[in-house]
Amino acid sequence: MSRNTVTNTDGRSGDGTTGVRPGSWAGYGACIWALLFAGLSFYWAAGGLVGQGTIGPAVEEPALAREPAFVALLWGTAVLKLLAAPLGLALATGRPRWVPRWLLLLGGWGAAALLSLYGLANLTQHLLIVAGVVDLPAGLGSALPWHLFLWDPVWLSGGALFTLAAISYTRPPGLLNNTKR
Repeated sequence: MSRNTVTNTDGRSGDGTTGVRPGSWAGYGACIWALLFAGLSFYWAAGGLVGQGTIGPAVEEPALAREPAFVALLWGTAVLKLLAAPLGLALATGRPRWVPRWLLLLGGWGAAALLSLYGLANLTQHLLIVAGVVDLPAGLGSALPWHLFLWDPVWLSGGALFTLAAISYTRPPGLLNNTKR
């Protein structure tokens, strides 16, 4: 004899166990992406030098000069990236339950849109530079290959992970655990 497991709107099945969302790997991936990227930003904000030559003179010079406004900007971006980590985790797990579903969706789709659009805009500009349509800005300097092959994919991968996590979280929870026993 088989019975259906009823799934509540919060992802828990009727027998008290927690259902695992298909695609939750993307939320965990988004969380890890945000933690790693935030860690790099905190490192640079604290004065770390490794990898700064991959960004371009417009960012590298004020960072090396430790200009207070620019250092504050680095700390701020590090904190924003760090805040994205619990968002990715929440999209993967559906927790905390006290956060309204619409708010997690707004955050997830917002992060997905911002990261994807930023990555796509940068990639488009950099490809136009390579094609000779747009002049190389002095602020980018010799860091163009680093942007094309490292930083643009990093931003796009964050956008893709948050997009997939938001799609996974958008699915009605009742469709997630249609297992029969």
